[in-house]
Amino acid sequence: MDVLEKLTILTDAAKYDAACTSSGASRPAKAGYVGNTTSTVSGCCHSFSADGRCISLLKVLMTNFCVYDCKYCVNRRSNDTRRTMFTPRELSELTLQFYRRNYIEGLFLSSGVLRSPDYTMEQMIKTLRLLREEYRFNGYIHAKAIPGSSPELIEQLGLLADRLSVNIELPSEAGLRSLAPDKTKGAILAPMRQITQRNLQAREELMKYRHAPRFAPAGQSTQLIVGATADSDLHILRLTQGLYDRYRLKRVFYSAYVPVVEHALLPARDVKPPLLREHRLYQADWLLRFYGFRAEELFGPQQENFDLRLDPKCGWAITHPEFFPVEVNTADYEMLLRVPGIGVTSARRILRARRSGALRMEELKKLGVVMKRAQYFLTASGRMTQGLRFSRESLLSGLIAAENASLPQAEGVQLSLF
Repeated sequence: MDVLEKLTILTDAAKYDAACTSSGASRPAKAGYVGNTTSTVSGCCHSFSADGRCISLLKVLMTNFCVYDCKYCVNRRSNDTRRTMFTPRELSELTLQFYRRNYIEGLFLSSGVLRSPDYTMEQMIKTLRLLREEYRFNGYIHAKAIPGSSPELIEQLGLLADRLSVNIELPSEAGLRSLAPDKTKGAILAPMRQITQRNLQAREELMKYRHAPRFAPAGQSTQLIVGATADSDLHILRLTQGLYDRYRLKRVFYSAYVPVVEHALLPARDVKPPLLREHRLYQADWLLRFYGFRAEELFGPQQENFDLRLDPKCGWAITHPEFFPVEVNTADYEMLLRVPGIGVTSARRILRARRSGALRMEELKKLGVVMKRAQYFLTASGRMTQGLRFSRESLLSGLIAAENASLPQAEGVQLSLF
């Protein structure tokens, strides 16, 4: 099999991995090296940089051979598919050729488990070492650490890559036992813990020694599959909150379960999980990271799943009328962030603008406030939008209408990812 055939197979097999992120790291160009890494130009496949340029990574597997038989995975050992693998030399040369042709700005490298986790990691490390040391590649590299591999190999991988990730895959240990019996919670969390501790240690060393080696300077991320098991949104977000608190993850990615073979759903699931559910989890994740919410706050009593008709912030606001309306001229930054229709940027603009005088409702739209949502929860100098009258029922209807206008598809529709 030639390299082009391998590339076709192994890039297609990598498309189900959503945890492919921008670097968040900076490494300037160096004499004798090829490329550089900055937080504004390194990014995920088919994304855009801060200056509007389209950017991409070569997103590929080292191999799609796998000794595991995870029921949700296209590369599981029992699936009838064409198998192949790159040699470290082939993949490193391919990456450099793509970079020189300006096709990519970095590499996202994952892999099936060939022979054992340690053997697979050794092949990935050989590839990255060729890129860094022989080909002098200075660009962005995101590598997937294989659960169950030895700490020494995790250490070597982290010294070569900008970002590491370890996929949790399923939200509960019971789900792992049922659908991925070869994996264990301990084997997944151990490398995550090591990466966190080693990253903190490397930062402390850099403060003391300017040329201390950097370990995964862009941190780590993970991915959760949504809908392959019966785990609720509340359970998923509690896990997410714990990962952010305990392991300082940069991102948690959510991937709606897609059957490996169309119409061949897992036994526990009689319908496809809607991608709208995945979208709501991403919105909730944003609230955890940037808006000061905690996972439990986003759900009412006896509620374990989001109302797919509303974004989580609107859902929270409706169930907590005691916080509203918020006076836009006196509310602090944290309270402004909790108002539907106000984001981080518009909240900061409000704080700056009101230094010059009291704000009126008509001025808020110019500051970036989405008034279709915010008008129900705000006052300006004690007054709401002129002529606005609503009951709880009409409030819900108005928010659902505003939400439907912002979505490209009707609620609950399962879209094609690819």
